[in-house]
Amino acid sequence: MAPGFNLDDAIRKVPDFPKKGILFYDITSILTNPDAFRFCVDSMVKLYKNEGLAAVAAIESRGFLFASPLCDRLGLPLVLVRKKGKLPGKTRTRKYELEYGEAEIEMHEADIPVGGRVLIVDDLIATGGTVKAAAEILVEGGAVPAGVFAVVGLPFLQYEKSLEGLQVRTLIEYFGE
Repeated sequence: MAPGFNLDDAIRKVPDFPKKGILFYDITSILTNPDAFRFCVDSMVKLYKNEGLAAVAAIESRGFLFASPLCDRLGLPLVLVRKKGKLPGKTRTRKYELEYGEAEIEMHEADIPVGGRVLIVDDLIATGGTVKAAAEILVEGGAVPAGVFAVVGLPFLQYEKSLEGLQVRTLIEYFGE
């Protein structure tokens, strides 16, 4: 981190949200702090400027907020990873497990760069289910997942198990209470 800058101070911690016993790491407070947001984007640029990326796949919706300026700075296409039913064109879809059921995400098939290296970006990685589903869609579409970036990582939820084989980078990690 930059001297004198503490990203942890910029992340709001909300106890008992969305249910009792969970400590929620709220990155919206980064978005209201221009220095914190700039730190995140600058850090991403440093990490990925020489990675030979063809595109960045951003997971709805907070992943869009971090991936968009990265794409702008690196001159890369932004591939949207959305909830099923939100994209109008021909899509590739993947179901994944949630704690309380199933969900589905999709990408426009035409947006996936065949043979290209694609970075997957989200705001926070918990169990890794959504990211894994996004990586599977990329592979199915002919792209190569180049790694995963999230501002916050929660390794105590063991995302590394579901993301085995993918390089995961975060700016800050929390290890539970």
